[in-house]
Amino acid sequence: MAAARAAAAEPRLGPVAEWGDIGPYRVLAALPAGAAADTSVRPLLAPAHAELARTAEVFLDCAGQAGRTAAALGIHRQTLYYRLARVEQLTGLDLDEGEGRLLLHMALKAARL
Repeated sequence: MAAARAAAAEPRLGPVAEWGDIGPYRVLAALPAGAAADTSVRPLLAPAHAELARTAEVFLDCAGQAGRTAAALGIHRQTLYYRLARVEQLTGLDLDEGEGRLLLHMALKAARL
């Protein structure tokens, strides 16, 4: 069941995924629903900020590499930097700190489960 939820949340896993293939979703899917939600990330998950949330997730998926992220999103680097600053303002997280990045990344992934 958890692998199916992960496959539905992450298209790259395919329509059917095996438990061993879902990576960090194993941890997230094992948690009770809503347990990975974090109050600092909640404002970013509002529908009005969907593009900022997507930007943050792509940035984190690209290991924080601005060039790769901007290319993946089809935006200019300055636009990326502006959006990331807005993410930091909304969440209160410092994306220069590993724990802040980890919290944001996992909360964004969990929100799609």
